[in-house]
Parts: sequence; C-alpha cells; structure tokens
Amino acid sequence: MANINSGDTAWLLVCCSLVLLMTPGLAFFYGGMVRKKNILSTLTLSYAFMAMIGVQWVLFGYSLSFGKDIGGIIGGLNFLGFHNVTAAPNPEYSATVPQQLFAAFQMMFAVITPALITGGFVERIRFKSFLIFGLIWATLVYDPLCHWVWGVGGWLRVLGTLDFAGGTVVHIAAGFSALAFAMVIGPRRGFGHTPWEPHNIPYTVLGTGLLWVGWFGFNAGSALAADGVAVSALVATNTSGAAAGVVWMILSWLDGRPSTLGLVTGMVVGLAAVTPASGFVSPLAAMFIGAVAAPISYYTIRFRENRGLDESLDVFACHGMASTWGMIATGLFATTAVNPNGANGLFYGNPSQLGVQILASVVTMVFAFGVTYIVAKALNMSIGLRASTVEEEVGLDISGHGERAYS
Repeated sequence: MANINSGDTAWLLVCCSLVLLMTPGLAFFYGGMVRKKNILSTLTLSYAFMAMIGVQWVLFGYSLSFGKDIGGIIGGLNFLGFHNVTAAPNPEYSATVPQQLFAAFQMMFAVITPALITGGFVERIRFKSFLIFGLIWATLVYDPLCHWVWGVGGWLRVLGTLDFAGGTVVHIAAGFSALAFAMVIGPRRGFGHTPWEPHNIPYTVLGTGLLWVGWFGFNAGSALAADGVAVSALVATNTSGAAAGVVWMILSWLDGRPSTLGLVTGMVVGLAAVTPASGFVSPLAAMFIGAVAAPISYYTIRFRENRGLDESLDVFACHGMASTWGMIATGLFATTAVNPNGANGLFYGNPSQLGVQILASVVTMVFAFGVTYIVAKALNMSIGLRASTVEEEVGLDISGHGERAYS
C-alpha cells in the first residue's frame, strides 16, 4: 500500500460522502413537487435505492461494471462480493487511493442514477413493481453502460469517449429511461384535467441546495485525486449551474414571473449539463454549456406538456436532454490544457472527438430507452406497474406504506 496518497484518499472519502448526500437531496427535490398524499412514497423511492444498490453493488454490480473485461461489453465476476477489492490501490482505476474506496465512490453513482428515474413515475407506481424494476435496471442497464464508458476494455472507453462524471452513464441513461417508463405506465389519473400544485416548494429548494453541494463531490471527486483537475471540475460545475439558473430565471420571468421552482430547476439542469464536461473544459466554456442547457430543457418541458405526456418531474428534459447537450459540448470545448489525460475537442483542432461524443450519446439513448421500455412492458403485462384507482386516489403514502406524512 506504499502507493496510497493520503491527500487523494482523504479527498475521495469526503466526495464519497457528498455523492451519497445527493440521494436524500434528490428525494426532497422530488418530494416537494408531488402532492402531499404522495410525499412519503416519493421519498421512499429514492431511499430504497440507498438500501438495494448498497447490497447489489457489493454482491455483483461493481464486478459487472469494473471487473475483468469480457469483449468490451461487461465486466467479469472477479470482484463478486468485493472479492479482491482491498485497501490496496488498483493501478487500472485508482493508482493513489484504495480500490475499496474507488468502489465505494462508484457505488454512490450507482445509487443515485436509478433514483433519478423515479421522477418519471411518481404518484402511481406499485412499490413491489418498482423494487423489481430497480434491481433489473441497475443490472441490465447501469452496470453494462458503466463498463462500456468507464471500465478498462469497455468499447466506448476504447473509442475515446470523454465522460468525466456521468453524462451518458448517469444523466442520459436516467432521462431516456424515465421517458420510456412514463410512456409504458401512462399518465396519473386526472392528469391534464385537474390542476396540481407542488405541495412544498421549500422542500424542493432544500433538495437543490443539497444536490449542488453534493455535485462538487460528484464531478470534482471524479478526478480521483486532490489536484488541479479536481479544482477545474469544481469551478466548471459551479459556473454552469449558476449560468443555467440565471437563464432559466430570465425565461420564466419573460413568461410571467421569476419562479422559485424554475430557478432551482435551472440550476439542476446546468449541473447535469456540465457533468460529462466538467474535468475537460474551461470556466467560460462551462458558463456557455449551462447557459445553452437552460433553454434546451425549458422548451423540452413545453414540448412534453403540449404532447400531453406525464413524465411527471421532467427527468427527460432536465437530465436526458441537458446532458446530451453536455456530451456534445464536451466534443466542442474539451482541451488538454485543462486535463492532459483528456483530449481536444473540435474547437481545439480535433473534430473526430465530436463524432465520438455524439455516437456515445446516441448509443446510450437507444440502449437505455430500449431496455427500459422492454422491462417496463414485461412487468406491466405480468405483475402490473400501476397502483389501483382507489390506491392512487387515496395516495400512495397510505395505500402503499400505511403512513401519513402530515397529521
């Protein structure tokens, strides 16, 4: 263990905790936007993954993602049960920190990614169906995709895909999966006919704050070292979130009043957009990425509303579309001046990088949407996805969990 760097290890320990904090942050971000009869259900959907994936990742998820490569498609079984995942570094992934810490850090990404999808089907999902879907999705979508992009030998990594902290693996995958699931499960009863207001916007504001702080661990921690790249990623993250917040606030102001919910939504959009680019681009490029992401997501939500699709909390618009733009922008603005281990993008003389970024994005969209649609359809035809009319009317807190958030 002579190669372990105590500074890098301390930094990644902190980042691991910050990324875990994002899942409770997401729970409150989503929880504030649903009706009060469904807040416990919505919180539980996120927290359940902290439990389920915390087990799945140790048993086999990490091995499928980062185990010995099999044909560029999936990891082998050499890390089952964290076998051989020790306090010694693994030079292929974590040359200066214990491999067990690297695995724990990656676990936090595996926890929050399926939790993001829950925004697409809140207020109408059967809890049993949700648990089965979550386990299948993590195993069939997240783990292979993680190996393709980040695993040694993964085919998208070999192609030279730049995805610093999860534009494809996390945000595009979650956004397009949420879209697929929403199309299968159908709209909430009364959707489009009954006016619904978020029951507690302060919860959503609180969740945004937790997400933003956690995002520093998410993006800057992905440097896997306490170095200049980590600092650059942190600055890029903050700058993009800030720029998108400003632009979204202006857009909502032009449409009426500067909405608090709109402001915090814009911030999350900017943070999602810069995630793949954060360790490869300059602060000004990050500002542009956030500023452009805001109208992309803002008008995607308008499009979704006009089509009458109940993708409840706009995971597709805010994560899927924003990070698709972020992946493309990485192919434009990436520069080895920021990260010598990265690559130059189109604006720095390497047009082929843009092609790689677009390919990785499209592959992720098709794979995540397709597998999710098939799995959701199969579950719907077998055990059913939806709560009954009565259960939905009463609210999933009482009908699903036998508890009430507010007396």
